[in-house]
Amino acid sequence: MSRTPPHPRGVLDTSVVLRLQQVDDPSHLPAEPLVTAITLAELSVGPLVAKLDEERAARQIHLQQVEASFEPIPFDSRAARVFGLVAASLRRSGRKTSARSFDAMIAAIALAHGLPVYTCNPRDFEGIEGLEVVAV
Repeated sequence: MSRTPPHPRGVLDTSVVLRLQQVDDPSHLPAEPLVTAITLAELSVGPLVAKLDEERAARQIHLQQVEASFEPIPFDSRAARVFGLVAASLRRSGRKTSARSFDAMIAAIALAHGLPVYTCNPRDFEGIEGLEVVAV
């Protein structure tokens, strides 16, 4: 028996996208999973830094599968404005924005669209006011 996801739509952060094939119960994900352009940017680094040919090929295949499966939500002017709020809330919580810059941009996009973030690493999003984080 599968459970109803808590949200019909949600942003998958990069940690979830990297482990999509390992998710044994899709009911832990939103009915409509979304990714951001930031996640595609992070994934595009993988093949370029892989040391082994097999690893490079696997990362390239994964990137292409994600690109073919999702239309990414862009980091647009609305997300850029929200990013200021995200950075300020991280600073107030004692965390450095630069250390979590990709996560902060993913959070800004999610907040700008009123969406929760699904992640395998909830601590990466701690201190971001108003962001709903769903642990996977």
